Amino acid sequence: MMLTFVSQEQRVIGVIAGSGIYPETFVAAARKRGVTLVMAAFKGETKESLAEQVDAIKWFRVGQLGGVIQFFRKEKATEAIMVGQIAPRNLFDLWPDLRTLKVLHSVKERNAESLFGAIADELAKDEIELLPATTFLEDDLAKEGLLFGPELGARDWEDVVFGKTIVKQTSALDIGQSIVVRRGTVLALEAFEGTDACIRRGGKLGKGKNVTLVKVSKPNQDMRFDVPVIGPNTIETCREAGVRVIAVEAGRTLFLGLEEIAKKCAEGKISVVGFAEGA
Repeated sequence: MMLTFVSQEQRVIGVIAGSGIYPETFVAAARKRGVTLVMAAFKGETKESLAEQVDAIKWFRVGQLGGVIQFFRKEKATEAIMVGQIAPRNLFDLWPDLRTLKVLHSVKERNAESLFGAIADELAKDEIELLPATTFLEDDLAKEGLLFGPELGARDWEDVVFGKTIVKQTSALDIGQSIVVRRGTVLALEAFEGTDACIRRGGKLGKGKNVTLVKVSKPNQDMRFDVPVIGPNTIETCREAGVRVIAVEAGRTLFLGLEEIAKKCAEGKISVVGFAEGA
């Protein structure tokens, strides 16, 4: 019996692309591996310049899941990946097709985990596997210890442990994955408004002194979606808000734009550390 191997050039991945640098970072990494990329882009979210970096692209409104799946099947994609963000305001301005309405009807709680999980199930019905959001980017996951900036003092580490203990519990309740603390006091907890708004609120309350951001994954995090991400914009927002320490979960937090992150941390004297899950 002769075995037939599928070459990497024949691998077709459907990219569900939101905003930010995540989509272009993934596209660049996938291109190095010779993968064919077909992109479902969203009006008002996805960068138009990405059209020149993929093999095929089609534009949708948020909520047109049936159209996205049809497009992927037409382009012979057997795998898909979700990269980038969709602005919260657009989640309440859906243009749902019949398949999206079916998904919305099937979930009891409309949080990220249940909605994205239902989308993954719909893709699977058409034999499209949803890949981990870190695919081809595994080397950019946070490591343990000091990653950027000055060393932390003992009191800073106490705030890291304090913040991590609390935000692990709130993330389990699907409230938020980020928390801003100062010397044993919770200043801000991420909710629907997102990480940047949480940082600004916490920085303002902490008056830019001894303020720490802690970002974690959810317990039993599904790495196919909603993975914690730190990018240059996060560092810039922290600098403007007066946050001087950022602590993230090693192996479960993705860094996007490493060179720019390192530069911004050096300029703003911002420390970034990674801690082990459960540590």
